[in-house]
Amino acid sequence: MDSSTAVPAPQSPTPVDTGNLRDALSRWAAGVTIVAAADANGDDRHGMTATAFSSVSVDPPLVAVMINRSHTISRFLADGTGVTVNVLAADQRPLADRFAFVKDEDRFLVGDWQAGPTGVPVLGDALTWLAGRVERLVEVGSHYVVIVAVTEVATPRADAAPLIYWHRDYRQLHLASSEAESGS
Repeated sequence: MDSSTAVPAPQSPTPVDTGNLRDALSRWAAGVTIVAAADANGDDRHGMTATAFSSVSVDPPLVAVMINRSHTISRFLADGTGVTVNVLAADQRPLADRFAFVKDEDRFLVGDWQAGPTGVPVLGDALTWLAGRVERLVEVGSHYVVIVAVTEVATPRADAAPLIYWHRDYRQLHLASSEAESGS
């Protein structure tokens, strides 16, 4: 093997603490979502910015979002309650910041928020949104793993690029012009 193809020696591992774990996980790029939930009447609602979101199954249609148990939205979460996951487009960074930092009661004052099929707000101009009901709430460490049975989806902006969070900042995925035109 010549020096141009040599693989560098691995970095020495260090014991895990919250700081170096967060640093390591910051290298994982993730899409940015706003997760929304509401009380049974739909009168009291809450939303939060989240990147810990994943597909679980397409048959049955299930997704998961991981939410800190101490977060305000946790009081809305129980088996059977409505939840939406609104995937943000690259130009929706201000909404991501708003749902991360603005007072709870003022978060929905900006954005194209509409009543979704379960009575929970959906962002009408999101890249895509998924609505459903909490299938299972699993307590793991400091978080809940919220399994959502998806009942409805919409993709209002199929050709938009997603908002990405990587290395402690928002990023944009730059699509080639042929990808943007084909929606790939």
